[in-house]
Amino acid sequence: MDKRPKLETPPGITIRQFVTGDRIQIAFSYQGKECREMLPPGPVNKSSIQRAAVLREDIRDKIKAGSFDYADFFPDSPRAGVSKKKSGLMRTLLQNQLEIYERQVHNGQMSPSTYNGYAKVINGDRMKRWSEVHASEVTPSMLRDWISEMDCTSKAIRNTLIPLRSVFEDALNGELIEFNPFDRIALAKLIRQTAKASDYVVQPFTQAERQAILDACRPDEHPTFLFWFNTGLRPGELQALEWEHIDWKRCAARIIQNQVAGVIKGPKTAAGKRDVELNDEAMAALRAQKAVSGHLGTRIWLNPRTLAPWSTDAQVRKTAWLPIMARADVPYRNPYQIRHTYASTLLTAGANPWYVAQQLGHEDVEMVFRTYGKFIREDYQKPKAELRLVSRE
Repeated sequence: MDKRPKLETPPGITIRQFVTGDRIQIAFSYQGKECREMLPPGPVNKSSIQRAAVLREDIRDKIKAGSFDYADFFPDSPRAGVSKKKSGLMRTLLQNQLEIYERQVHNGQMSPSTYNGYAKVINGDRMKRWSEVHASEVTPSMLRDWISEMDCTSKAIRNTLIPLRSVFEDALNGELIEFNPFDRIALAKLIRQTAKASDYVVQPFTQAERQAILDACRPDEHPTFLFWFNTGLRPGELQALEWEHIDWKRCAARIIQNQVAGVIKGPKTAAGKRDVELNDEAMAALRAQKAVSGHLGTRIWLNPRTLAPWSTDAQVRKTAWLPIMARADVPYRNPYQIRHTYASTLLTAGANPWYVAQQLGHEDVEMVFRTYGKFIREDYQKPKAELRLVSRE
């Protein structure tokens, strides 16, 4: 009769008895198959069982991360010869990256809208090019050809590459690849040479069109769009604006919040936090809106149909903007052109470009010159040109 004390084992750990002595066996699932591997001969006790349990968890973590190499743990196993290549399957690595993004959303490190963008890229048709390819098989020339064929704007290309670059960085750190193929590409030059020019056109509304739009607003819509035309806020900034952000004495709105895909957060940059001066029309719009929403909560601008705060840009566009544009009989442009109208109107009237940049929440004046250059008075263009000449000297 065997009088040896029975040792308890955690899940996945088994003690196998042989004539030559007991051995510890580890069980785990890999590539859809149940695997069982024997550990080297040695004492079987509580300590060795605990070490086996830790080893099993390490194996499972690496499998989940896509960095498990059979040969590193079980070099004598028949599976060891092919595991390295299979563990770096791009489809698996990309899905692992998506799980990382999910955890970042859960931890508040990433906004849901940013996650949705990455998920769309990872699960999109363009990324299927790499599904059955292993990370070690991807060459710089393959990447160059793929990027060159994208036929989209430089911004779209960069957004597509963000998760893919993260995958290769992790694969390099996990020793799945010997080098990062992105490091051997002149990426900025490649994007500049192959990107498609953006078809978005800055097309501000004329004074007559602006008036037609405001005249087409219902009474419960008019304050919103009168204020918007006179402040040029980003759509999310307008949606997130609260009554406590209004300084009635100074005639200013403190912009400290932005709403993206229904989530309220701070502006992306320090310049985004700013005080926007309110003219007479903007103040009149606020006074009219006070009677509507002043007693309904913290938000100023509400959906007229529900008297609830706007949740997304799309809701504003579909619920209010499209019907207003149809009634105004003005050639359609998206609501963001309201912001362009505000900026161009100020510049045409002779406002200092640096002041306009501050009101818009830009970090510097460069974007104002690049986007609205044709609306800037000539006497403001000259100092900028002279500054460039001095810097060259």
